[in-house]
Amino acid sequence: MDAGNSAADDANMDADTEMTLLYRIDHARNMARFYSLSVEPSLFGGSALVRRWGRIGTNGRQKIEFFDTAAEAADVQSRFAAQKLRRGYVRERLRMGGG
Repeated sequence: MDAGNSAADDANMDADTEMTLLYRIDHARNMARFYSLSVEPSLFGGSALVRRWGRIGTNGRQKIEFFDTAAEAADVQSRFAAQKLRRGYVRERLRMGGG
């Protein structure tokens, strides 16, 4: 492993991660769902869109999609969030990571 690449990889892994957290709660229908989307650096030099969803209070399910750039992953993240917002989810935006 090249020492120069290692430093670049460490900087990439320390980058801020933006997470979009969506909730849909309807007591009349006994519905309490969450949907989270985050763009994270991948180990392969690109970015990954991590989607998690399920009933609030459970681990739910997870799917990871890989992209060449963070911009591509963020674009897909925005489209998924817009789709869920149209279906009645509400947004909570979190900033995590580096600084």
